[in-house]
Amino acid sequence: MNDLRSLESFLKTVEMGSFSSAANLLGLTPAAVSKHVAKLERDLGTRLFQRSTRHLTLTEAGERLYMETSAPARQLAQALVSLTERDAQPAGTLRVSVAPGFARQYILPLLPAFLARYPSIRLDWSFENRYVDLVRENYDAAIGAGVTEDANVVARQLVPLKLLTVAAPSYLARHGQPETIEDLARHDCIRLRSATTGRLRSWDFRVGGETVTAPVDGRLILSDLDAVLDAALAGMGLARLGAHHVLPHLDAGRLVQVLPDLPSPVGAIHVYYAHTRLTPPKVRAFVDFLTEALRQTEWQERIRKLP
Repeated sequence: MNDLRSLESFLKTVEMGSFSSAANLLGLTPAAVSKHVAKLERDLGTRLFQRSTRHLTLTEAGERLYMETSAPARQLAQALVSLTERDAQPAGTLRVSVAPGFARQYILPLLPAFLARYPSIRLDWSFENRYVDLVRENYDAAIGAGVTEDANVVARQLVPLKLLTVAAPSYLARHGQPETIEDLARHDCIRLRSATTGRLRSWDFRVGGETVTAPVDGRLILSDLDAVLDAALAGMGLARLGAHHVLPHLDAGRLVQVLPDLPSPVGAIHVYYAHTRLTPPKVRAFVDFLTEALRQTEWQERIRKLP
């Protein structure tokens, strides 16, 4: 068991980047984690980290040990969790990263029923618009768009993602309504900067079976989708937002769709979690509950029928 603790301390230090961060995750002191790693180095007869006052850097031996042991260690941990929880209700803290706008509108209203069904589960959620590294950042699951193909991640689609170009009636009364993609160049377009890459998101449309990027510009650049929505509602410009985000405002007349005959490339919002042989019961319960609950909603059918 001491050898396993030493190996776990080494792996978490690599993934978290420091003894103190690994200690917080493991419920130990930084000194204890450092001691476990030092014992592992003594047992192996080689240095695993180059240490400085500010940084830890893996040695060549450390890199080789991490590559050869990280996946088996995770499988062992999942096996132990599965053995202890197989005959019990899903339990424990469920750490999830969620896209804020989508979660507030459609996920949070489902949580009372989820918590009532699984009283032994606690929720620890982070609201953020970015793709997270589940293992490195110690998340059980995440909900969002832009999930790339990854053999280490399982992604289950929750809803289709269709982007709509919208504006407040007050903005259109002042500036008129664009009729073509080229018209967008003379409008104030509220731009979104990716919180992950720092790049401005392009406005892409499907024209004649091909993807065309519109020539857009504007005086307002924001890094949060809810802020883009608020700015559009305030009449500050055209915005490009997911249909799920704007449906209530379209229904109430607070926003108007422009260029409705020019569809965007279709994506999806997924729930994704780490690919392991033994998925923890709390994660499996959450994913199954969420996909089933969202499959029964009327608004999802409306999104599918949009052009």
